[in-house]
Amino acid sequence: MCGIAGFCNNAANWKENIERMNQRMYHRGPDAGGIWASDDKRVVFGHRRLSIIDLSENGAQPMHSASGRYVCVFNGEIYNYRTIRDKLLAEKKVTSFRGGSDTEALLAAFEAYGVRETLALCKGMFAIALFDKETKRITLMRDRVGEKPLYYGFVNGSFVFASDIGSIRALDGFHNDIDTAVLQIYFIHGYIPAPYSIYKDIYKLDAGCILELDAPYDTPKISPYWSVREAAKYGEAHPFQGSRKEAADELERLLKASIKEQMVADVPVGAFLSAGIDSSTIVALMQAQSDLKVRTFTIGMEDPKYNEATYAKEIAKHLGTEHTELYITPDDAKAVIPKLAHIFGEPFADSSQIPTYLVSKMTREHVTVSLSGDAGDELFCGYMTYASIDRIWGKMKAYPYALRKAASSLLVNCPLIKNRQILQTKAYLLGAKGPEHLYELSNAQEAGNLAIALDKNAHPYKHNTQPYGDLSDPQSRIMLMDMELYHPDDILVKVDRTAMAVSLETRVPMLDKDVVEFAWTLPIAYKKQGDVGKLVLRDVLYRYVPKEMMERPKKGFSIPITKWLKEPGLRTWAEALLDRTLIRKQGILDADVVWRMWTDYIENGNWRIQIWYILMFQSWLTAEYAQGYGKR
Repeated sequence: MCGIAGFCNNAANWKENIERMNQRMYHRGPDAGGIWASDDKRVVFGHRRLSIIDLSENGAQPMHSASGRYVCVFNGEIYNYRTIRDKLLAEKKVTSFRGGSDTEALLAAFEAYGVRETLALCKGMFAIALFDKETKRITLMRDRVGEKPLYYGFVNGSFVFASDIGSIRALDGFHNDIDTAVLQIYFIHGYIPAPYSIYKDIYKLDAGCILELDAPYDTPKISPYWSVREAAKYGEAHPFQGSRKEAADELERLLKASIKEQMVADVPVGAFLSAGIDSSTIVALMQAQSDLKVRTFTIGMEDPKYNEATYAKEIAKHLGTEHTELYITPDDAKAVIPKLAHIFGEPFADSSQIPTYLVSKMTREHVTVSLSGDAGDELFCGYMTYASIDRIWGKMKAYPYALRKAASSLLVNCPLIKNRQILQTKAYLLGAKGPEHLYELSNAQEAGNLAIALDKNAHPYKHNTQPYGDLSDPQSRIMLMDMELYHPDDILVKVDRTAMAVSLETRVPMLDKDVVEFAWTLPIAYKKQGDVGKLVLRDVLYRYVPKEMMERPKKGFSIPITKWLKEPGLRTWAEALLDRTLIRKQGILDADVVWRMWTDYIENGNWRIQIWYILMFQSWLTAEYAQGYGKR
């Protein structure tokens, strides 16, 4: 796990600039760093290394291919690199390897097979930059589902890329303005989805995509090499034909294979254990394949409404893991809040970012790599909202859309419910065209979100441009929505940034290509019945953990942020950020709307989600954006 960076056509201060970019992402790779520049200094690469595989200098980057034709900087892990090495040796594409790193195997494959065929072979998480000295082409690549970040764009006309958006800001002369057209999206979701970033002319490369850039390095060409949408469509067209037991057998086999590959490292490996279905399944299958006790980690809260640590301890005892737990205090959690703007580099407002950072920090004290149970909800229909949408749409669909739309418009603008958030939200949802549109609107919460930013323009993005009717099953369409937007741009961003802030590598076995593609072949009846989801995943888990140990309401990985914001310390912090004079001076948000929401929140408990979104934006704006890097 590492950080990568680079730029083109900025030869004047190339060494100073790349070193500054590297330094900004030191936390992503504290073990070593390296830089490289082409002979004419038109192309410059930087790298920070967190050593996981082959800790020797043979794994150092930037790395050159054996022939010297290619130069690569690579962030991530290729889990099946040993298989690729064996293939290269068997086919006599190479005669030997100087070291044991996945980067060397990757470069050899690029030389032997080309970019697209190599990516088809690779199973892993990655962001890669490759320079071909013969063609002078730069190629950027991002993994299939978006586990590893990769920003790119233009600063003063020069192409630039990095794992960390803060690294891009470190360049001389960075003065890219805030892209206010992303704020409507941000205040709906609490994050900025790919391909956009908070800055104009700076973008995120979409998951499963390749960017190619030829001299003079001014016109990137982007194309997909894999798509979760295509995987879902293929899976529905070629459904699994076996019984549910047979589906559980195959899922167990695939997960074991993925976990076995992801447990390979030259440093200590552990796992997060939250006591939920997903993490418990991963830990159970890890322990089943390990001769040693697996290291597991969880955090607890003193408030029983938010504490699952006692359940995690019971599961760990049953599985026989070496378990570590940390009970955090409100002061521990509150101390993280000032760090968030710097950790994420742009506005990000999933409040579970706080406990995720704390469990990562504690875990890093014991291991360098940790496996997680992420993606179980999105692949196996686990979120309770899926069941809620099913129930609500079942009642709504009996009424004609035109009638519901007219009623929705009338009620949303009715003075009698204007300041009654729950009623306004229900009125807003009446205008849904179908179950996936209902899900989209439920994520948007209510029309009030659209009043926060002064700029009412909004970029098109996946939820309003993609035809989710590609799949016949409504529940599958909703899961696909989450796999294309929420999972890569919220969940995976949260885990990557918080873990890498403490130099911890995280791995997600359920995002293995074979697991993902298999999940889309399963009929919805194998995933969900009534309000119970993840059926086939539960079937696997119950082979290792008693069913009665898991049958309890999930509390989620959350904190009582709503309560804390009303207490003196955080309230003072919040009201300083929400000060109307300050907001008017900034000229980005509507000061009156913001203050009305804050007052309603304090007095009536409304706008809880929106207030955190606003606070995270304001915190970023005043703490991170205002600081500047480079020579402004």
